[in-house]
Amino acid sequence: MAVAGEMGKLGAMNNARQRPVYIAMAVLLVVWLTAWIGYRLAGQAKVTPERLSAYTQGLDLNQLSATERAKALKRLAEMLNQLGWEERRKARLQRKTDRVFEQMTDQEKGDFIDATLPTGFKQMLTSFEQLPEDKRRRAITNSLDRLRKVRDGDLPPAEASNRPPVLSPELQKRMFSTGLKTFYQQSSAQTKAEVAPLLEEMQRAMESGRFFQNRP
Repeated sequence: MAVAGEMGKLGAMNNARQRPVYIAMAVLLVVWLTAWIGYRLAGQAKVTPERLSAYTQGLDLNQLSATERAKALKRLAEMLNQLGWEERRKARLQRKTDRVFEQMTDQEKGDFIDATLPTGFKQMLTSFEQLPEDKRRRAITNSLDRLRKVRDGDLPPAEASNRPPVLSPELQKRMFSTGLKTFYQQSSAQTKAEVAPLLEEMQRAMESGRFFQNRP
């Protein structure tokens, strides 16, 4: 009996010593599971061009109430803003939001454009207008050329050469004659949407220093 009692005491002591280890292991397991679940949820929530396309294809503003329209457009702007730079540029060029954009009112179009232009855009316009005219023209021409190459990159040369310009000659002429800042301020929401890829490309070029280089 004495031996059994001593054995019981030893077992209890061992359990007491191991209890913190078990607790630590349980805590680590909970932390790992929480991190794994968070990672999976983040991956599922990540915005991709495919998810953006699926969202726009399934969205019909004309079937929504005013409150539902506002929520849907806010979500669309958030999705576009969450895309990476290259994905965002391609989404603009491929006009993935055009179908929904055409259903918007003029006020909604203006709000959507303002919500999806990059941070610092207005400062870019001001800085751009302070450049010499030759640098402004070269910057616009080079940015248009880069956008065309991105848009036509996956096409055969013959097909790419037959596509219309990224920006119509009329809008290019207006942009050169009135100045970029004035042109933007006087443009309709529809025109702003058309030139959005160019404006974003120009801002990117200015931030990277390409505006001050002599080649595209």
